[in-house]
Amino acid sequence: MLRNTTNFFVHVFDRYLPDPLVIVVFITLFVFGAGIVGEGQSPLDMLAFWQDGFWGLLSFAMQMALILVLGFTVASAPLFTRLVNKIASVATTPGSAILVVSFVSLGASWLNWGVGLVLGAILGRELARRVAGVDYRLLIASAYSGFLLWHGGFSGSIPLLVANPGHFLEGQIGLISTDRTIFSPLNLGMVAVLLLVVPLVNWAMMRGIKDPVTVDQTLVVNEAPAKTAETITRPAERFESSPVVAWLIAAMGFVAIFIYWWRGTGGLNLDLVNFILIFLGIALHGTLRRFLETFSEGTKGAAAVLIQFPFYAGIMGMMTGSGLTASMSNFFVSIATADTLPVLAFLAAGLVNVFVPSGGGQWAVQGPVMMEAAQTLQADLGRVALAVAWGDAWTNMIQPFWALPALAIAGLKARDIMGFCVIILFVSGVIIGGSFWLF
Repeated sequence: MLRNTTNFFVHVFDRYLPDPLVIVVFITLFVFGAGIVGEGQSPLDMLAFWQDGFWGLLSFAMQMALILVLGFTVASAPLFTRLVNKIASVATTPGSAILVVSFVSLGASWLNWGVGLVLGAILGRELARRVAGVDYRLLIASAYSGFLLWHGGFSGSIPLLVANPGHFLEGQIGLISTDRTIFSPLNLGMVAVLLLVVPLVNWAMMRGIKDPVTVDQTLVVNEAPAKTAETITRPAERFESSPVVAWLIAAMGFVAIFIYWWRGTGGLNLDLVNFILIFLGIALHGTLRRFLETFSEGTKGAAAVLIQFPFYAGIMGMMTGSGLTASMSNFFVSIATADTLPVLAFLAAGLVNVFVPSGGGQWAVQGPVMMEAAQTLQADLGRVALAVAWGDAWTNMIQPFWALPALAIAGLKARDIMGFCVIILFVSGVIIGGSFWLF
C-alpha cells in the first residue's frame, strides 16, 4: 500500500510540479483573485497590498541566504568534513543512511531550525556519496522531514514569542510560559512519537523504490586548492593567507559570543547562528583566502532564496491587507467548541501556512483571532497557541519555501522531494491532529 502510494506521488510531483518560482507566481495570482472575489477588494487595492508587502521579508531573506552559504562554507572546511564523515560512517546500507539522516535532522531541527535545515542537507549529500544504492531524492526528503519538529522545539517562534514579556498580545492574553507549550506533556509526547515514526516512514518508503536515483557526482564540490608559500609573492597575498589574521578576527568573534551568553542578552536566533557560522568558518578554514573562496562557491546556491522570498512577502501582504487570513481563521473558529478549537486551529494554521509561510508573520495575523476565540470559548490558551505553531510547521512538508536552502545545498529541485514529503504530511497530520483531538 505504502509502496504504491509513494510511487504514485513521486511520479505525479516529478511530472507536474513546476519550479518553485512558478509555484509562487501561481499562488500570487490566486491570492490576488481571491482578495477581489472573496473580500471585495479592488484590483488596485490588491496591487497596493502586494507592493507594500513585497520587501517585508528582505531582512529575513538575507538571513536565510547567509545561513545557507555559511552552512555550506563551514561544512566544506576539512575539520567539519571529517565530523560529517564520522557521522556518515555509521551508515553502511541505504536503510541505515535514511535512518541516520532522519534522526539527525529531527534532533537538530528541534534544537534549532536553521541548524537542522543546513546540517540535514549537508549530511544527506555526504551519505549519498558514501552509500551505494541509496535514493538521493529520498535522502534529502528525509533530511527535510526533520524540519517538521522545529516549532515544537527550542527555536519555535510562536511558543517563544508568547512567553516573551512585551509581546504584542500580552495585554490580551498575558504571558504563556513554555511549560504550557514547548515543555508541555502534549508537545513532548508528539515530539517523541514523531522522532520514532518519521524515520520509520522514510525507511519504509525506501523499500518501495525499485530504481533508486543515485547522487550525480558533479554535485560534489571540490575545495579550491590553496596557494602554497612558494606561490605567494605579494604582501597583500600574505595577509590574505595568514593564519594569524584569520585567528585574530575569529577570536574576537568567539569572545563576543561568550559575552553574549554570559550576559544573558538573549537566546539562540538566526542572527546569532549566522554570527557563529562566520567566525567558525574563518577559524576552520584557517585563512581568509580559503574562507572567501569557499564562501563564493556557496553563493551559487542562494539565487532561489533571494528571488523567491520577496514574492512570498508580497503574498503575505495581500493575505493580510485584504482580510483573507482573518476570514480563513474566522471560518474555522465559527464551527469550533472549547474542545475542538485546538485541532481546528491546527488545520487552519496549516492552510494559512501554504500562503503565509512564516511563523512570526502568520501569528501576527492569525494569533489575535485564535486567542480571542480561545478566550470566548474558554479553551486552553497555551494549547491553542501550540496548535497554531504545529499547523505552521506541518504544511511546510508541501511548501517549497522552507525547502529552498536544503535543495540548494543538495542541488535538487522541489519536484524531486515533494512526492516523498506528501507522505510525511499525511502521516504527521494524523499524529499531530489526532493528539490535539484526543488529548
